[in-house]
Amino acid sequence: MDSVEILKDVARRPLDEAESLRSALTPAVLNAHPGHDNSPAWLLWHAAREIDEQLSALTGEEPVWTRSGFESRFSLGLDRHDMGLGHSGAQARAVQIDDAELLLEQLRAVVEAQLAYLDTLTEARLGEIIDEQWDPPVARGTRLVSISLDALAHVSQAAYVVGMEPTAREG
Repeated sequence: MDSVEILKDVARRPLDEAESLRSALTPAVLNAHPGHDNSPAWLLWHAAREIDEQLSALTGEEPVWTRSGFESRFSLGLDRHDMGLGHSGAQARAVQIDDAELLLEQLRAVVEAQLAYLDTLTEARLGEIIDEQWDPPVARGTRLVSISLDALAHVSQAAYVVGMEPTAREG
C-alpha cells in the first residue's frame, strides 16, 4: 500500500464514522449542548468546513461550501469562509441545524473532493513543503493527515454526545 492509498483510507474515516450515526441524528440530538457550546450539528458542520477550506487552500479551487450551494442550503448567515474556528460560545450555539441528511451530504461532498485531490498526487508531491510558518515546516502529506484527523476528532466528539442518555443532554 502506498502513501496516497493510506491517506485515502484516513480521509474516508470521518465520513464513515458520521454515517454510522445517521439513525440517531434527530434534531434534538443534533442541537444538544451537554455542558459545551459545540453541539453535534456544529461539530459535524465544522468537520466538513475545515476539510473544505483547507483543501481549497491546497487545490486553489473554490470551496465545496460555495461551489455546490451548501452555503445557501444551510442558510447560517456566516461569512462564506467561516468554518467555526474561533467561534465564541454564542456563535457556536447559533449554528442550529435540524437536517442530518444535509450535514452528511456536505461531509460526503468534501470527502469526495479530498479523495479526488489525493488521486492527483504523487509521493514526491506529498513531500513538498507547503507551510513554512511552523517548525518543522509542514509537508503536503502531513497537512492532509492533519485535515482528516481533525475532522475525525470532531465527528468522534459528536458520536460521544449522540451516545449519551437523553437526560445527560441539555437543550
